[in-house]
This record gives sequence, C-alpha cells and structure tokens, in this order.
Amino acid sequence: MSLKKDGIIVILSSPSGAGKTTLVKKIAKDNNFKISISHTTRKPRSNEKYGEDYYFINEKEFANLIRKQEFLEYAKVFENFYGSSKSKVIENLTNGKNVIFDIDWQGTEQIKKQKLNYKLISFFILPPSKTELFNRLKNRDMKDKNIVEQRMKQFNEDINHWKNYDFVVINDDFQKCYLEIVELIDKKIKNLNYNFDKDKIYSHIEKLKS
Repeated sequence: MSLKKDGIIVILSSPSGAGKTTLVKKIAKDNNFKISISHTTRKPRSNEKYGEDYYFINEKEFANLIRKQEFLEYAKVFENFYGSSKSKVIENLTNGKNVIFDIDWQGTEQIKKQKLNYKLISFFILPPSKTELFNRLKNRDMKDKNIVEQRMKQFNEDINHWKNYDFVVINDDFQKCYLEIVELIDKKIKNLNYNFDKDKIYSHIEKLKS
C-alpha cells in the first residue's frame, strides 16, 4: 500500500486511434498530473515536439537505454520501440506527484509485474465504432494508407486485453469520457466502490469485432 505522501500511477491504454493521448493530456492539465513522456524510435508527426510528446531517439540509443535498465517498461509496437523512463517516474511519485501513462497493454503488463509500492489505476479506452476509429486514424496525419490498415488489423488483438484493466470506458463523447475517468480515479483513490458495466462493455466489444 502506498503512503499518503506518494503519488499514484494512472495508465490509459487503447487500440491506436481511440483517443487516449488527448485524454491523457487533458487529465494531466486539469488535474495536475505529470505525464510520463515515452522514448520512441518512431518518427515525429508534424504536430509533435521533442520532450513534450515523446523523446524521439534512434534504435541504437534505445538499445543502450535498455542495456542500462533505464526503462520502467518498453515494447515494440508497429515496428517502433516505446519506453518509459524509470528514474523520472519514480522521482515524481516519491515527491507526491501523480503520474499518468499513455502506453499499450504490453507496457501495462510490465508495470503491473513490477509490483511497485504505489497505487495503480488502469483504464482501457474503446472507440465508439470501427468506422469512427478508421476516420480518426485517417485524419491523424496518417497519409500512408498502409499504416492505417496495419493499425486496423491490430485492432482485434488489442481489444482482447480489456479484461486486464481496472476500468473500461467508451470514448463516444470526449468530455463525457474525460469526466467518467476523473470520477473513477477519485473513487479509486478514496477506496469507494465503483464499477463499470461489464455486460455493456462486452456487448460493445462484440459489435466492434463484427
């Protein structure tokens, strides 16, 4: 059990394009969370900045950080590597700052296995429909049709991991989704009982898979 002075860990995961990055930024800004900025070997998109969205590095630099055990978690996603800095995260948590992660299910599992002495709350974000997901990906500075198709193919695999999260939220309305997540974080911190409708989520996932 984490001490009261310690920060908490909040993780948001989702299939690519479901809106988790935008949610993470709003939660951090409005609720004084520190975002765990990942290192990645992926090339930056036109609207992304080094040190704000990601630390963009090459594969040799990434491998060196792995060798030095600098990552709390890391994974290869769509041919690119992503990893969260261990020292910065722990520093923030021990100083009483809440840290929020924008990572996939692989990274989430790695963090859980470490059994860190901090409260951890995990969320899986779902899109309202496959059509909406496709449109988001197509409009997200992804002019390469192959990249969009690759992410859509990965979709069914990614959503199978929803059962490993504390909460699952459908991002059909951004503000509503944001408020639901913030409320659930507050309930969890206060150890109050609050569950999501698993039957509704299961039904929605079946529709997404069809």
